[in-house]
Amino acid sequence: MNRSGCLAVFRGILLAWVALFIVVAQSPALALKLKISEVLPRLWHGWCRRILGMDVEVRGSPLVSGPALFVSNHISYLDVTAIGSVVDGSFVSRADVRDWPIFGFLSRLQKTVFIERRPRYARQQMLELSGRLGSGDRLILFPEGTSSDGNMILPFKSTLFAVAETQVDGRSIPVQPISIAYTRLDGFPLGRLLRPIYAWYGDMEFAPHFWQLLGYGRFRVEITIHDPVRFEDFESRKVLAEYCEQIVVRGFSQSLSGRPTNAIQSKSRSTVSSAA
Repeated sequence: MNRSGCLAVFRGILLAWVALFIVVAQSPALALKLKISEVLPRLWHGWCRRILGMDVEVRGSPLVSGPALFVSNHISYLDVTAIGSVVDGSFVSRADVRDWPIFGFLSRLQKTVFIERRPRYARQQMLELSGRLGSGDRLILFPEGTSSDGNMILPFKSTLFAVAETQVDGRSIPVQPISIAYTRLDGFPLGRLLRPIYAWYGDMEFAPHFWQLLGYGRFRVEITIHDPVRFEDFESRKVLAEYCEQIVVRGFSQSLSGRPTNAIQSKSRSTVSSAA
């Protein structure tokens, strides 16, 4: 598990070339509203995944089709590459990401929805999210509101779960929970002390963190897709958020324990509702 500066440079150069290609290809595709603009983001994430040495193992339930809200725990900026290579959809991100050098521009090319954490913007942003879902988009949300250290999951914030009420063809859109965990490096278990290689949280600076991880070998990310649910199955958005949090925590814990099951058996929704 030694770090290689040469590998970091090589990967950095490849990522720069791929980023240049996606900018040149996706910008006009979006402007002209070409169908390929919906395909390129997933290709971009797949290429980045290979360059970074990321092996993604997907298990659990099939992904739903059509407009949907996917909710996942959040560990690192690498979550976007891992989940984006598996799920066709646009991410919901905090507003300051829009102004990040390079990554902010790339996020806009993927039609990311940027959210301001201020009450006065809440109604406007909810209408934007609902409009995107109503027009057929698939959105990916990190309900913790920030990233964790990769060893635990922070409480889910329930505010944006209200968008799950959005009606498409007479029914609320499906909500599908996703668990993500970073589990191995060069074939060895990625323990508590090594997870900060990939977890990005607290006051960590992005550039030094990214440069360091580029020099390490192949690593595994485990993604567990859980059964979809709908808003009308719950008493409120808070109960829905609590349910999704419980399911995501269970899948995450099973991945870290090294004993994941092929499909996570969801806790009864009626049990969650009565306990709330």
